[in-house]
Amino acid sequence: MMGGVLAGMRVVESSAFVAVPLAGMTLAQMGADVIRFDLPTGGMDHQRWPITAQGKSLFWAGLNKGKRSIAINVKTPRGREIASEIICAPGEDAGLFITNLAVKGWTDHLSLAKKRTDICTVTLRGDRMGRPAVDYTVNPSVGFPDATGPVDGSEPVAHVLPAWDCIAGNMVVSGLLAAERHRLRRGHGQGVDLTLKDVAAAMLGNLGIIGDVAMNGESRAKAGNALYGAYGQDFLCRDGRRVMVIGLTVRQWRNLVKVTQTEGEMDRLARSLGVDLAEEGARWHARDQITKVLVPWFAARDLDMVASAFDAGGVTWSVFRNFREALAQDPDLSQQNPMFQSLHQPGIGRYLTPGSPFDFSDLARQDPRPAPVLGQHTEEILADVAGLPDSEIASLFDAGVVTQPGQAIRLAS
Repeated sequence: MMGGVLAGMRVVESSAFVAVPLAGMTLAQMGADVIRFDLPTGGMDHQRWPITAQGKSLFWAGLNKGKRSIAINVKTPRGREIASEIICAPGEDAGLFITNLAVKGWTDHLSLAKKRTDICTVTLRGDRMGRPAVDYTVNPSVGFPDATGPVDGSEPVAHVLPAWDCIAGNMVVSGLLAAERHRLRRGHGQGVDLTLKDVAAAMLGNLGIIGDVAMNGESRAKAGNALYGAYGQDFLCRDGRRVMVIGLTVRQWRNLVKVTQTEGEMDRLARSLGVDLAEEGARWHARDQITKVLVPWFAARDLDMVASAFDAGGVTWSVFRNFREALAQDPDLSQQNPMFQSLHQPGIGRYLTPGSPFDFSDLARQDPRPAPVLGQHTEEILADVAGLPDSEIASLFDAGVVTQPGQAIRLAS
């Protein structure tokens, strides 16, 4: 296995969708040995979009980098038994399990704890009532789409980024590491329970939105691309390119005004409104008037001129790009960024692949590793982790309980 800050730790994962696969990948990229098990025909994500022209899932490849894969038919009694043995295998750095597919009676915490009393599990569920949920159902339920979109829009706008999945995935990592630390200090395991909707509900309060409703009776209205509570706005340049500029802090605001040479107009605007535009809230309330002052400056300049002036003047800004443009133009999305490498993904080909965003001071940055082919490590996991003899491993393959690449899939009944 590769080195890393979590080298030696073994985590077993049973998962689908975004959050828990992301958690497992994050742990793997920090050096943990992450074993993912799926049915021999593949799990729910095995052909999830985006896909290549040949039908290979780029989603699977993206979220399973650096893991080991065992293809095992857990619908059979022996398959479930072996999977449990892998989850509960001995070792002080093992006995760690993450899932959003817990099945009562064999992969819930209480059942696993009967096999290994110090097991640490993190289980992500939909909501606290046990109902299924995904990011695209949680987000509307807590209100964000109603505050997203054009100012004059009346329809809710759901975000394309699965934000709650991404946050929940990293909370699964936090929960597992916290449980493992507790085990190291106290000697016994933990079952950590987390729901996707609770992740969103907690952030609703953490960001002050619940307080805003409770104290002010406010339900935030749509504000387009404006930065809520301060100043930030998108502008169209003379050449048709669009940029986003930010005046969140006093320094950002002053740099923006200085570079656009609008000090006098902003002073007059502030006096006419009776406000101090050095205050964030004042800039928010005056955002429409501020934007009217700034529009002509952008309309008279091409993007290159705006970029040169803003970079020289320390303005916080960005250009709007689509995904293709971002990959073609942004050096942070290239091998100039040490996080990225051109990596060959088996069955797909070579393309730009990120490693971990973490850069630990006393450890070399780990290169990204490809996602496994389904069942790629079946035989070695059965031998090294489950501790099965060669004869039994051969019989499991013959019976179709397990499979590996290159072997015809014959499902056990």
